[in-house]
Amino acid sequence: MKPRTKRALAIVGGLAALGVAAGLVLNAFQSNLVFFFTPTQVAKKEVPLDRNFRIGGLVETGTVVREKDALTVNFKVTDGAQSVPVVYTGILPDLFKEGKGVVAEGRVGANGIFTARQVLAKHDENYMPPEAAEALKQAGHPMAKEHFAGQGGRPQ
Repeated sequence: MKPRTKRALAIVGGLAALGVAAGLVLNAFQSNLVFFFTPTQVAKKEVPLDRNFRIGGLVETGTVVREKDALTVNFKVTDGAQSVPVVYTGILPDLFKEGKGVVAEGRVGANGIFTARQVLAKHDENYMPPEAAEALKQAGHPMAKEHFAGQGGRPQ
């Protein structure tokens, strides 16, 4: 075989290996990608049923109910316009409270109940994830005007 042919085969082999590696990386990235949706989008069924996503807003006052096993909690997340029932089994963050900001990651079932596998609470009274703050602002929620009217969920 001529050196020129060997070089061409090596280049083609290298490009094929690079293409396979890029495909595997992109596939892994796509499967780990988690999108954020508001309760209004969930209520309108604009969310994927076959993959995890995040939902954020406020824990609706009067909706937190703990089951007898003490680990399962039912509550509703609202953006001021719509509410979505959430069920979570596990230990909730210390800052989880009614009327406070929350982001939950999981899936919505055919019954419309969001089953969370992770619940995140805000870390201080002046912060909320930017997406959740924007959803509250669009829904005209009074809490959005008080604390989250700035860009990206930062206080005024």
